[in-house]
Amino acid sequence: MYLLKESQKEKLRIPLGKVVKNVGREELGKKIVSIGDAVTIWLLKHKIKPDISIIDYKIERKTYEGKIDSGEKVIKVKNPAGRISRQLWNAISNAYKEKDKIRIEVDGEEDLAALPAIYLAPPGGSTTVIYGLPSRGMVIVRVGEKERKKVEEFLKKMERDENGD
Repeated sequence: MYLLKESQKEKLRIPLGKVVKNVGREELGKKIVSIGDAVTIWLLKHKIKPDISIIDYKIERKTYEGKIDSGEKVIKVKNPAGRISRQLWNAISNAYKEKDKIRIEVDGEEDLAALPAIYLAPPGGSTTVIYGLPSRGMVIVRVGEKERKKVEEFLKKMERDENGD
């Protein structure tokens, strides 16, 4: 569906929110979305259970062998590196409609999942998306109209892949 251009890679290193090493429950919105295994594991270790977690069982490109028990319901999708597949997009969209805690398990990479997670977040500012920034920490994004617009502009510049599942 969306394909990251080489020229956009550097822009992705700019955090969309506040970079932190730790986060407390009181700093988060009503709905919490975690992107990445390390972030999800950190939150669970600190007794914060995300409403939606998106994982690929890899941490910094190395396979993670442990169990990540972050959702009552599991959705499995395929998402190649450097892309946002239709499967991933739809899974995130559907997860926002669920009452249960959802774990989206990605066969491939979940690296770009923060973009649709922010773009598709319900209006009202009650959603916090947390994703990892390698060797820097976690990025906390309280999703509002400003954040959604920033992601929308980024998505418009990505290549469209209408055949991408």
